[in-house]
Amino acid sequence: MSNCAIELRNIVKRFGKVVANDGINLQINSGEILCLLGENGSGKTTLMNMLSGIYQPDEGEILKDGNVISIRSPRDAYSYGIGMIHQHYHLVDVFTAAQNIILGLEDEKMDLGAVNDKVKEICERYGFDIDPRKKIYDMSVSQKQTIEIVKQLYRGAEILILDEPTAVLTPQETDKLFAVLRNMKKDGKAIVLITHKLAEVMDVSDKVAILRKGKYIGTVNTKETNPQGLTDMMVGRAVTLNIDRPVFEKPEDKLVLRDVTVLDADGIPRLDHVSFTARTGEILGVAGIAGSGQKELLEAITGLQYVTKGSITFINDNGTPVELVGKTPMQIRQVGVGMGFVPEDRLGMGLVGSMGMTNNMMLRSWRQGKGVFFNRKNPENLANKVWEELEVVTPSTEFPVRRMSGGNIQKVLVGREIASRPPVLLTAYAVRGLDINTSYAIYNLLTREKMNGSAVMYVGEELDVLLELCDRILVLCGGKVSGIVDARKTTKEEIGFMMTTVGGLKGGEK
Repeated sequence: MSNCAIELRNIVKRFGKVVANDGINLQINSGEILCLLGENGSGKTTLMNMLSGIYQPDEGEILKDGNVISIRSPRDAYSYGIGMIHQHYHLVDVFTAAQNIILGLEDEKMDLGAVNDKVKEICERYGFDIDPRKKIYDMSVSQKQTIEIVKQLYRGAEILILDEPTAVLTPQETDKLFAVLRNMKKDGKAIVLITHKLAEVMDVSDKVAILRKGKYIGTVNTKETNPQGLTDMMVGRAVTLNIDRPVFEKPEDKLVLRDVTVLDADGIPRLDHVSFTARTGEILGVAGIAGSGQKELLEAITGLQYVTKGSITFINDNGTPVELVGKTPMQIRQVGVGMGFVPEDRLGMGLVGSMGMTNNMMLRSWRQGKGVFFNRKNPENLANKVWEELEVVTPSTEFPVRRMSGGNIQKVLVGREIASRPPVLLTAYAVRGLDINTSYAIYNLLTREKMNGSAVMYVGEELDVLLELCDRILVLCGGKVSGIVDARKTTKEEIGFMMTTVGGLKGGEK
């Protein structure tokens, strides 16, 4: 077709015995936004990494303008007008936007004035809002993402691939990004969007390509499908897309924070007089732009973060209060305070990458062993249960978790913590990187724990889910509480406003 920007034919990519892409055929057209959908481990990012020069196919061909091309490196990809914006940005904090944009280019003489002018021209053309002279460390997450996109356009990219670009954006920032993508589409760019958010797929894409277990299932026109149909194609069977939110009859205070303040190494407040109460039979959502204090909040509760001021009180079943500030994680456990913790850093804090599922499950119970002898039966049973219920893609429960995909690593961690049935369950981005089917399984598990009487805290980034899943939502901005709202009565716009307004509702509950 005349508007074909690039075509993949019979692409195969293997990693040992694992076939990540199995005979993929895909056409990407100019002047279109194509969303790439699939469950975890379906091969989406692997496929796009071959277009961007990070991997090379073991079999198959990549064609541009009807000719077979070879993309052996990201530099080759640039030469063919292909640019990929990854989830983790590659920027130098002490450089300006313009310096980062030209970083790595081979021109011997760089006129920063001319570079600034060209960057401004690109920004005006597509609707970006960025100052090319501004330092990266002074930028918001969305501005850093803008730099990565402009960097690709500066290098002449006609095909842009964005991997989960809205993961850390507010609704307002997402709207701005989509407006820019539509302007790029009008200019004839070919855009590929990897995402798990079906609402965004329906909003911004022209077509949707589906992968399942490494195979290409098909491409559909967005206006001719719906979220349910897309999910059924991804999973291969009918899936129910409903989050049940039952009401717990008699909620009681379980965790009470008063004026909690946490300072970083430079004495800057990461949490600033944070106060709220988490209750039994409730899912308390925590919303905020990345870096607003979510990580420090959960770590302060679990004893991993030094609390400069304030109190964190756990209420035992008999009504006895236990002060947690000043106690280590082990001391918190020794006084009978049970908590499940799903940290943001899956392999750094949650799991041991070189160990399999069984040994990682045993981390929860190793102190119950005597001497050098450990009870492996219960951890092994739990590993098999998580493997089966959450459909973890792994050859065995002894397979090292670091060799699994990011989504499957997340399944292992979340499954282990939920299975411990804690009175307080703290989760940081529990479904980050998970496909829609597994995400809904996690939502249902969290709701089950809530109805069993646990106090659940859910730090999330997708506001649609926070509004459907949670009972109340705590909003953080700059380490302060902007407000606590009833999830049944608020809107995305209200939460988005509080996420970007320090003080928001003046810390009051609405």
